[in-house]
Amino acid sequence: MKTADKTLTPRLIKKILLVFSLIILIMGASYVLVTGYFVHNYNQATTQKVNANVANHLIEEKFQNASPFLEDGSVNKPLFGDLMHDMMAVNRSIEVYLLDKQGTVLYSVVLDHGENAESKTVDITPIKEFIAHKGEKYIVGDDPRNPNNERIFSAAPYNVNGYEGFVYIILAGQEHQLISNSLLGRYFLKLGLGATLLSMLFAFLIGLLSIWFLTKNLRLMTQTVRSFQEGDLAARIKNPEKSDVEVLAHSFNDMADTIVESIDKMKSVDNLRRELIANVSHDLRTPLAILKGYVETLQIKRESLSENEKQEYLQITHDNINKLSNLINQLFEYSKLEAEQITPVKEPFSITELGHDLIAKFKVIADKKNIVLEIENPNENSMVFADVSLVERALQNLIENALKYTSTNGKVTLSIQRKKHNIEINIKDTGKGIPIKDQPYIFDRYKQIDKEAVRQGYGLGLAIVKKIMDLHDTTITVLSKPKEGSTFTFDLPAYQ
Repeated sequence: MKTADKTLTPRLIKKILLVFSLIILIMGASYVLVTGYFVHNYNQATTQKVNANVANHLIEEKFQNASPFLEDGSVNKPLFGDLMHDMMAVNRSIEVYLLDKQGTVLYSVVLDHGENAESKTVDITPIKEFIAHKGEKYIVGDDPRNPNNERIFSAAPYNVNGYEGFVYIILAGQEHQLISNSLLGRYFLKLGLGATLLSMLFAFLIGLLSIWFLTKNLRLMTQTVRSFQEGDLAARIKNPEKSDVEVLAHSFNDMADTIVESIDKMKSVDNLRRELIANVSHDLRTPLAILKGYVETLQIKRESLSENEKQEYLQITHDNINKLSNLINQLFEYSKLEAEQITPVKEPFSITELGHDLIAKFKVIADKKNIVLEIENPNENSMVFADVSLVERALQNLIENALKYTSTNGKVTLSIQRKKHNIEINIKDTGKGIPIKDQPYIFDRYKQIDKEAVRQGYGLGLAIVKKIMDLHDTTITVLSKPKEGSTFTFDLPAYQ
């Protein structure tokens, strides 16, 4: 894991540099291509504009002295022969074409090639457009020697002895184009290499600075994550809202908080588990020791014991077995509640009828201790919306607890009253009460407040009640004064 963490940021930087380099190469190539395209067009447009009037000059200087056509209507080749010599002296790349008004090539003058026009017609639309704009607009036309290409040209109309047409001059002929392409290719090769290398050098330097600046927060975050991994659980990303990766920074801080909370919760659960095991072991040990003692006594002295003594020993054994059984059942029930394996099935039911049933159930135990056990508002039927079995279990634990700590001739009262949208349930006793310092902890499982005192504890009964109330999204409170009794109160939603 450490190796992976240490190579995380360098690997990312390498990827960013690679992508950045590819972008620069693409930009450099695009720059060369675009530059080449516009430079070529610029040169062509410049050449065309400079030589825009060449065709007009040709007509003015040559056609005024001699007609381009003989009397029989054929082309005056001697005239164009003189024209060829003039072209050699001025510009060897020019190609001259004599067109009729439909664009048919009547004659051509191409140096070193004589008459050499592969195409017999030329599209006159660009020619007319060129003449209309007087050569001020960049226009390309057909190349008679290479019909698939277009060239810059100069053109002018003529009207001689009833013959109409156009003088069409290719300003950059095939030979010129070959030489131009060769030189241009070398120029752009040098330009491309130079521009690309120079751009890459500056881009590399700027990229390094940019990557260093942009990944600053990421490096700090990596260091924080590594510190957290190495055990510094307090490590957090400072000022996450100012980070370039704010969402990631907040997510890490939230995750770290969740992990720390989970660790604390696990430690707390582990401590409580150990405490529970220790306390349950103590509670189990006492009845087991009593059982073992009385069983051994019955085995050893069964012949010398009277029937009354045997019955007394068996009753004590039976009571301790019930105590063990109840303790084990409570432990199992609390474990399921703690593990959130119980889901309340809420339904409407009469809390008043449930109260009457429980009073009747515990009436025998209360009579044995000469305790008055009663229910208030017995005639008012109150309906609640809750899990009937869980509420019954909670009331049972509270009534058992009240009877346990209420002295002879005391009183335990179950009160049910409507409070707006809720039903308030109170279990009040006249027992010895709960010390004020112990009251915040009575719903904790086996919470021992005074380590020097002999632990009596409140067992799991009240802890189970607290869990049941949590499942019903309500709370249970206690109001108690020493020697004045206790009152446990909780609410349940009323069913309309």
